[in-house]
Amino acid sequence: MRRRIFAMTLVCCLFAAVFCAAAAEEEVMTQSLIERIVVSYAAEGTRDEEALTVLSSADPSLGEKWGRILDLWEAPVTVNDSLPDSLMSDDSLCLVALGFQLNPDGTMRDELIERLKVLLRASEQYPNALIVCTGGGTAADEPSATEAGRMAEWLVAQGVDSDRVIVEDHSLTTAQNAIYTFDILEERYPQIRQIAIISSDYHIATGTLLFGAEAILRDSAVEICSNAAWHAPSGTLSAMFQAGALLELAGDVETAFSIYYETYDIHELPPLHKDS
Repeated sequence: MRRRIFAMTLVCCLFAAVFCAAAAEEEVMTQSLIERIVVSYAAEGTRDEEALTVLSSADPSLGEKWGRILDLWEAPVTVNDSLPDSLMSDDSLCLVALGFQLNPDGTMRDELIERLKVLLRASEQYPNALIVCTGGGTAADEPSATEAGRMAEWLVAQGVDSDRVIVEDHSLTTAQNAIYTFDILEERYPQIRQIAIISSDYHIATGTLLFGAEAILRDSAVEICSNAAWHAPSGTLSAMFQAGALLELAGDVETAFSIYYETYDIHELPPLHKDS
């Protein structure tokens, strides 16, 4: 009897090991296909239809989602000076302000303050909208300071009701901005139906892409509906950088951070670290 139980246990363990190995192999293949799809598009501006087909065969839902993400990537993004008047007027609208690296002493750089001025006007235009300030600790000499924390303090000092302001202060990349913001909204603010991105002009397309892609990957009904931007005197974000950010959304952190360090092309590279 004991031998039979031992044999059955051994068979179950072997089956579980084989299943786990197969699942791990499938995950590696899926990640490899997604990397091929996004890097190919970033480098050549064309879809890798073969990789999309293979991904769709392996996982139809995932293949459909990455096809939609490529549609989003291909779509032109109009950068606006201010929000239109046609957005939802209640608390189903959320204004998401993307952070910017702090000075070493923890104070805000001029670019972040200029973004906040755009946000302040949008908050007055839509007084019932919720506001997300997103960005973590990027001050070299002041570890307690966070982009989102400083942003929220500035808004409240300008008269914005603190009850409207949501602080997301763990993210250090735009991909993390999207991931952690959606985490908070889904858990605490399920009424949100529209997101408007607030940032610098060169950052709007990337923010729109990543928040839209995160919504697709989560099967979220939230719409990235518009944007408002400060027009920076300089600054670019490359298509390859966007590819790295999409890979971060997909969970391929190693490749994403490799691309960030190779292609980061705006100001100084923040002290990035992988989320533990």
